[in-house]
Amino acid sequence: MATIRNIGLIAQLRSEASSHIIRYRGGRVRESGRGLVFWFRPETASISEVPVDDRETTLFVRGRSRDFQTVAVQGTIGWHVVDPELLATRVDFSINLATGRLQGEPIERIEARLNGIAGQAVLQHLGAKPIGALLDAGPEPLRLTLEAVLAEAPALAEIGVAVVSVRLTNLAPTSELERALQTPTFEALQQKADEATFARRALAVEKERAIAENELATKTELARRETLLIAQEAQNARDRAAGLAEAQGLEAAAEAERIRLVEGATIDAEQRRAAIYRDMPPTVLLGLAARELAGKLDTIEHLNVTPDLLASALGEFRRAMPLPITPR
Repeated sequence: MATIRNIGLIAQLRSEASSHIIRYRGGRVRESGRGLVFWFRPETASISEVPVDDRETTLFVRGRSRDFQTVAVQGTIGWHVVDPELLATRVDFSINLATGRLQGEPIERIEARLNGIAGQAVLQHLGAKPIGALLDAGPEPLRLTLEAVLAEAPALAEIGVAVVSVRLTNLAPTSELERALQTPTFEALQQKADEATFARRALAVEKERAIAENELATKTELARRETLLIAQEAQNARDRAAGLAEAQGLEAAAEAERIRLVEGATIDAEQRRAAIYRDMPPTVLLGLAARELAGKLDTIEHLNVTPDLLASALGEFRRAMPLPITPR
């Protein structure tokens, strides 16, 4: 915006480099340029200020596809003035000479023209294709179409305005249609998620089964080893019992053999003694018996000797005495 300083009957205008100033007097252009500073008489001058910097206007168009589905397009259009004097003749950019402000709204008029041209091109593009093709292609084909249409638009060239850029930030259906279009994809993704969940569960079940089988195999192996241990212990017990029985058998056999030898020796001694006693005279046996009996008795209170016993004993004694040898 230009800065105007009023001093009495004259005033000074100071403009920015981004603004093109055109001063008219008497219906003719007296001064024209960017960033001008000059003195003028307000009662005889008419001044226009045309911005020549790059500007952007918002684009929002709601249209229908060929299959009657609503589509919203949103973006921005960048433009600038290429012929300020031509534009000043077609659009009022005059300023208030007291404040330096624009008296009308010329920028809004230019943006309205841009939006009108762009909106018509957007509606034609949307109506030529079904919603599926539009969404699959995205905003880039429409952006290229808009650039071509706006670059060749006579309505812009005739006022000295050119489009420098077109950016589309969104090309989307209504929320209801978007949810409907998202449903198959969502269902497919949900199905994949369910499959992944089922796969994880199956893997977990498989791992649990493997763990259970491993535990069962471990228990089976432990039981088998325990069975072998019990069998081995039983075998060891049987071996110990057999060894003990064998040892006892050997001891019994040895004891029996000892007893047999002792008994045999005793019998043999008795037989020898009996043989000795068999050849002895009765009187000797009787004496031996008496001596044996006397050894077994502590005291003898009475002893009866009959004449027959005495006679018999003396007779045996004489027979046992050796005959005397008669000297010659």
